[in-house]
Amino acid sequence: MNLIALGINHKSAAVEVRERVAFAPEQVAEAMNDACRTADVDEVVVLSTCNRTELYAVVGGSRPLSDQATQLIDWMARYHHLSADDLQKAAYHHEGEEALRHMVQVAAGLDSMVLGEPQIFGQLKSAYAVAGEAGTVGSELGRLFPRVFSIAKKVRTDTAIGENPVSVAFAAVDVARRIFTNLNDCNALLVGAGETIELVARHLIEAGVSNIVIANRTLGRARDLAQQFGADAVLLAEIPDHLPKADIVITSTASQLPIIGKGTVETALRARRHRPVLMVDIAVPRDIEAQVADLRDVYLYSVDDLREIVDNNLRARQSEVRKADEIIATGIASVGEERRTLAAVDLVKHYRKSAEEVRQRELDRALAAISRGDDPQQVVAQLARGITNKLIHAPTAGLKKASAEGRHDILGHAVRLLGLPVDALEAQVLERSTQVVMKERPDKEESPPAEASATTPAAPEADSEAAKPGPTLQ
Repeated sequence: MNLIALGINHKSAAVEVRERVAFAPEQVAEAMNDACRTADVDEVVVLSTCNRTELYAVVGGSRPLSDQATQLIDWMARYHHLSADDLQKAAYHHEGEEALRHMVQVAAGLDSMVLGEPQIFGQLKSAYAVAGEAGTVGSELGRLFPRVFSIAKKVRTDTAIGENPVSVAFAAVDVARRIFTNLNDCNALLVGAGETIELVARHLIEAGVSNIVIANRTLGRARDLAQQFGADAVLLAEIPDHLPKADIVITSTASQLPIIGKGTVETALRARRHRPVLMVDIAVPRDIEAQVADLRDVYLYSVDDLREIVDNNLRARQSEVRKADEIIATGIASVGEERRTLAAVDLVKHYRKSAEEVRQRELDRALAAISRGDDPQQVVAQLARGITNKLIHAPTAGLKKASAEGRHDILGHAVRLLGLPVDALEAQVLERSTQVVMKERPDKEESPPAEASATTPAAPEADSEAAKPGPTLQ
């Protein structure tokens, strides 16, 4: 399959690189169509999250997939105005079946920073839907993605990889537990109103935080989310007013520019009388200026800073990875069987069309004979013989050639493909074929000596049955 999966993630590139390669939601449709136009791509889906930006593409042409993957990375570099060489160093790619395996691992959360986290499944489904609406999903990805989702669901239902929900959102709240002895007295400011912030809010409530403010670009979405948790909703412009009261600030937006600057935080710290504040930025690109980390009384964590916490929280899931890999291997093998079955469809169509042509010609000939007054019984008998002889001519010739060449494997497969009795007939065909080969290439130790006496009785045939007419496949 001409399938390529390529991109960068939290393992291959630092957040500084990932934020430069991230696609804003409003860019994705245009970007995918641009890839189809300029990068020799037939179909493509773009996935862009906090921890990864990946392209899943079906490519055309006869060039090696590795060359086409390089072309796609070059396209991504041009699109984001980056150095192609720099991006090549951070990027990875998979081809064919390995690309499909990678897609399933991503969907199942096996390739996430937080092993088994469930958000990526929904993000990948959303990316697929966006690509469908943009017109960059064709028959190939249209068949593969549903299979990817099906296998990933089986991983999550048949293993404990998703038990005890753990995510970047959970890790962020875990950091708060370590810094503040009692979260019941803490105020939280959440910036953004997407799925990640929703998870953060849920984990904060479960941890005992009751005073939460949600700031978002649109007030309507902030209010919808705030109502679920008894929180307050404000606009992004109101963040400076609420920052001084916030003990915990967690951000996750799709903004291309920082929302909270160093100066704003300095002002808030003075109002707080330098009481410590935890700030966790889990957005890519970052929502909080990196220079904020230089301020005293501020504990600033980025996505990359959460790795150690995530690792400690996920040891219990590691034992399920092998079971998940087995499920994925079985699923990938099933996809391969389906594809091989589809590959035979055209052959079956051509074979059936050829048989229909033979039937029609013989039928026309028979009808013409009857119209001339020929004996109907003889016409029908000839019709049956004509169809039979013409349909089995090519297979018979092929079987004779295979037998002459000693191709036992072809003969064995033919017995099953033609629906013949497997036991006796297959054994007889293979035995006769073996005898032909032995007769053409006799064993040196069994050859009669060249100086044998003329009075020595002639050796019998290797197998007297070999000289007799054998059963014909006709």
